[in-house]
Amino acid sequence: MTPWLTIVGIGEDGYAGLGKAARRALLAASEVIGAPRQLALLPHCLRASRQAWPSPFSLEPVLRRRGEPTCVLASGDPMLFGVGASLSRQIPPEEMQVISAPSSAALAAARLGWALQDCTLLSLLARPLAALNAQLHHGAKLLVLSNDGESPAAIAALLRERGFGPSRICVLEHLGGESERRMDGLASDWSPSETAALNIVAVQCVAGSDAVRLPLTIGLPDEAYRHDGQLTKRDVRAVTLARLAPTPGELLWDVGAGCGSIGIEWMRAHPSCRTLAIEANDGRQEHIRFNRDALGVPALQLVCGAAPDALQGLERPEAIFIGGGVTVPGVFERCWDQLKPGGRLVANAVTLQSEALLVSWRERIGGELTRLSVAQAQPLGGFDTWRAALPITLLEVHKPLAD
Repeated sequence: MTPWLTIVGIGEDGYAGLGKAARRALLAASEVIGAPRQLALLPHCLRASRQAWPSPFSLEPVLRRRGEPTCVLASGDPMLFGVGASLSRQIPPEEMQVISAPSSAALAAARLGWALQDCTLLSLLARPLAALNAQLHHGAKLLVLSNDGESPAAIAALLRERGFGPSRICVLEHLGGESERRMDGLASDWSPSETAALNIVAVQCVAGSDAVRLPLTIGLPDEAYRHDGQLTKRDVRAVTLARLAPTPGELLWDVGAGCGSIGIEWMRAHPSCRTLAIEANDGRQEHIRFNRDALGVPALQLVCGAAPDALQGLERPEAIFIGGGVTVPGVFERCWDQLKPGGRLVANAVTLQSEALLVSWRERIGGELTRLSVAQAQPLGGFDTWRAALPITLLEVHKPLAD
C-alpha cells in the first residue's frame, strides 16, 4: 500500500532544512496540517491547502482525510512525544510514513556535549510538573521538554523545594533557528520568570545537604509518606511489592489504598506501570493525592469509593493488592473475578478475623500463605530490647491462565 499520510518533522530552520523526501511529500500533498508556527515556515509556492490544528486539539482533521495525500507537520522528531506517536495509534503503519528531523533533545545534547543515552528525557507538554520528582537523583542528567515559557522557572522552584538548589540549569530556546539562545544558572538563584515558549531545559542534578533523596528500590522510608497511621510499613511493603512483581505496562488495583503507598511504589517501578487506587475515606484520599505528586507519579488514578461497589466497571488489572477491606463481603470475590487470567493477587491481614478469611480463600483457590513478623531495637531503661510490630499474614495467589 502506498502511504497516503506523511508526517514531516520540521526544525527551526524551516523549509530550507528539509531533505528531498520531505519536500517531495509536501509538494505532492493536497493538504498540510500543523501548528500555525509550523505552517508559517512553508513557502507560498506550495499548492496544498493549509489547516491549523483545532482547539481543543483533535486528530479528526487527519483521520477524515484517509486515502487522500496529506502531510502533517511536527516539531523535530514526530515520534518523540510528538503527534506522530498519537497518529500511529490510529493509523496502520503501512498507510503512513514518517520523515524525522533532529529532535530538540538531540540538538540539546549536542550543544551541551552530553551523551544522549546517559540522559533521562521527560516532557511537560500537557503533563504534570510533579512527574519530575521521581527523577531527582544526585548526578542525574535530565532533558525536559517545556510546556511553555514559564516551565523553566517552575522546574527551578521544584528543585529548590526538594533540596536540589545547587543543580545547574540550562535553558535552550529555538534550537536550530536564527533566534537560538542559551541561558545558564543554578536552581537556587534562577531569576528569569519567563522564557520563550519553545524551549528545552537541561538539568544536571546536584543534591544539597537538605535534599530529599529517595532510592529506586521498593520499600521507601515510612517518613516519605503523609498518612494517618493507615500505612503498609516499609519492610512489609517491600515484601508485598516483591510478591506483586510489577512489570512494564501492567495495571494494579490498590484496594483500600490507605495513603497509596503500594500503588505509588508499583508505578515508581517503571514509567509505564499504572495504578487505580480505591479509597473511600476523604482524608486518606487527600493523602494519596499529596503522596502521588510528592513521589513523582501524578498519573496514579484515584477511585473515590468503597469496594466492592467502587470496582464496578474499572479496567481489569494484571495485579491486585487488598490492604483494607479484607473482611468486607464481596471484595475478594469481585477482585478475583476481575483479575486477568495469569494475574496475581496479594492480600494482607492483621486481625484474626481477616486472617481466617485468607485461610478460607486459600482452601478454595490455592495460593501461598506467609506470616511476617518484624521487630525493631528500642530503648528499655538503660538497655535495648526488641519491640515487635503486629504480625502480618500475606496471601499470594496466581490466577490460572485457563480462567
